[in-house]
Amino acid sequence: MTTVTPVPTGTPIEDRRTVNLRIETTRPQPSDALTPASMPVLRMESLSVYYGSFRAVRDITLDVRTNAITAIIGPSGCGKSTLLRALNRMNDLVPGARVTGKVLYHGEDLYGPRVDAVEVRRRIGMVFQKPNPFPKSIYDNVAFGPRVNGLRVDMDALVESSLRRAALWDEVKDKLKQSGMALSGGQQQRLCIARAIAVEPDVILMDEPCSALDPRATLQIEELMMELKRNYTIVIVTHNMQQAARASEETVFLTMGEERAGHMVEKGPTSEIFTNPKNQLTEDYVSGRFG
Repeated sequence: MTTVTPVPTGTPIEDRRTVNLRIETTRPQPSDALTPASMPVLRMESLSVYYGSFRAVRDITLDVRTNAITAIIGPSGCGKSTLLRALNRMNDLVPGARVTGKVLYHGEDLYGPRVDAVEVRRRIGMVFQKPNPFPKSIYDNVAFGPRVNGLRVDMDALVESSLRRAALWDEVKDKLKQSGMALSGGQQQRLCIARAIAVEPDVILMDEPCSALDPRATLQIEELMMELKRNYTIVIVTHNMQQAARASEETVFLTMGEERAGHMVEKGPTSEIFTNPKNQLTEDYVSGRFG
């Protein structure tokens, strides 16, 4: 259950997470019918995303399970990245973009009038397709988010902890003052993951995080994802069927309809989607007959 508490006037900037809103999340106590592993951290209800008059994603109703990896697959242009970006309001930054329906985070509508998009993006972080470290030192890349959010913490400890969680500490601990842009592609992507988790998000969104990496770096990212899901919920968009099959517990298959709007065909446990899908379109896609 989520409660919304306005930040009192005069609150020191160091203690603020938002300007007008703090979202405080209290997870419901499990019952016999609903265990923590089955509780959705995110729920989409009839979600559609438009760019101007064009509807890119149509009527998605979907739950994202806590502490699991959910893969979104589908042919190019079916709205996978658009759907992912709707989950933390990144589409707000695109002129003419709008959504209908709801995205609920622990029951709170993220598109509600009192919700601060900046706080949403802190709680629901994003790792992009191409590694995008800031032109700063490795240390400052990781410390950037906590500093901007005014977190009063032991920064050295937080940087080390974030780099350790991103499986990068041992490789960079002696060169923290060197530029993050001097790292290899796989190291840069893990640095971006460390930067994302430094602000203690609840959910990590990954948009084709391995498409620019070699097979070894891809395997490192996949192994890292398996470690991170112990503490975070992960949603990944991927064109790589083998990656979706290896790394995720749940898979969502999108395709395009007559309006060229992406819609969900099927969602289920990854093992079932790849071995015994319920829909013929899903079977055709995962078997390589189209896409």
